[in-house]
Amino acid sequence: MQIFPFWYLLLGLSIAFLSPSVLAQQKNKLTIDELQRVGLEANGLVQAARSQVNMSKAGVIAASAFLNPEVTVTAGPDSNRYSLAITGPTSMQRAVTVNQPIENPFMRSARINASEAIVDASRASFDQVRADLAAQLRVRAYELLFRLEQAALEEGIYDLLEDVRRRIAHNVERGEAARFELIRADTELQSADNRKQAAQLTAQRARVMLLQLTAGAIPIDFEINATLKDPVNLPPLETLRQQVPAVNPDVVRLQAEQERANNRISQERASVLPQINVLYTNYQDAQFTSNTAGMSVRIPLWYRRRGEIDTAIHDSARIRETLEFRRYEVSQLFESAWQALQIAQRRVDMFEGGLIKEAENAVQVAQAAYRFGERGLIEFLDSQRILRGILGDSLQARFDLQSSAAEIDRLRAHYPKELIPE
Repeated sequence: MQIFPFWYLLLGLSIAFLSPSVLAQQKNKLTIDELQRVGLEANGLVQAARSQVNMSKAGVIAASAFLNPEVTVTAGPDSNRYSLAITGPTSMQRAVTVNQPIENPFMRSARINASEAIVDASRASFDQVRADLAAQLRVRAYELLFRLEQAALEEGIYDLLEDVRRRIAHNVERGEAARFELIRADTELQSADNRKQAAQLTAQRARVMLLQLTAGAIPIDFEINATLKDPVNLPPLETLRQQVPAVNPDVVRLQAEQERANNRISQERASVLPQINVLYTNYQDAQFTSNTAGMSVRIPLWYRRRGEIDTAIHDSARIRETLEFRRYEVSQLFESAWQALQIAQRRVDMFEGGLIKEAENAVQVAQAAYRFGERGLIEFLDSQRILRGILGDSLQARFDLQSSAAEIDRLRAHYPKELIPE
């Protein structure tokens, strides 16, 4: 019975003394999906595209509205042309006329369908903006990781050369090495220092670009909970070849615009039919009250909207040709991105297959041989340069792999949509 309060006391002390910096660090760590969610919620271009969708929805309401009636009221006094003995006393007369247009149901249906197609096109444009931004956020996030890895690599090389330079300076002071070796070491150390500072500034620039894409919605000292070694999970090639041209937002937008153009043709052709207005008039004066009804018909006798119909037909043909070309272009963009993905994967496999390990062993052997005087400084520096180049190429290959995967996801509009409110 005495054990439970003791454990509760330990738990309370652990929570009370938990460092606030640890909590803040956990809060500032963002996964790629979280970074995309924050960016898609905060970026102004996404908000503007969402507003465009709402505007197109309002256009459907306007297209579905019925035509309003027109009411005309006239009134005025009678004027005597003869004497009162003949005409009697003067009076007021009043007339109320109601004009109700009767809309062509074919033209109305075509107009509503065209407005709904505009909504689909706006949604596709909205998806395109989100897919582009999500891909940019993913690429920029991995670019930041890439730049940080480069900065760490250059810093490690600088520390190594600084240690070598310290040994050379000690040997020069004891007269065991020529001063020329120290000058060469100073030159290499200065070059490494310049590369280190440039890499750090480049990493800071990548961080600023991410802050820009998220409109400052993430902390300045944010960290990304990911690595360049994150696995790339994509469907099989044949599945992607069928999926990408079908779900690409730009293709979907053009399909919606094609539907809108076809409905515009129907609307223009339906407008050739006679337009009918129903009329009702109530007339009153001192002696009579009359109610009359009738209709007016506008007959397209001389001009049958040939120009508007031809314009709609040619616009539909233009969009159709653009759609076919864009569908082919998206397919080729996917093939190019897939080939880039395969090339990057082969390069990663090549570097991880033993090339990096061999270069590291060569540097260790050259460093040991230099310490024992069996090799000169030039051989050691050459081996170190080779390792730096291989490690840099390996980082570049991993970044290219992630960039190619992001491009494929952009083409198929694959991003955490379930986290984004419509």
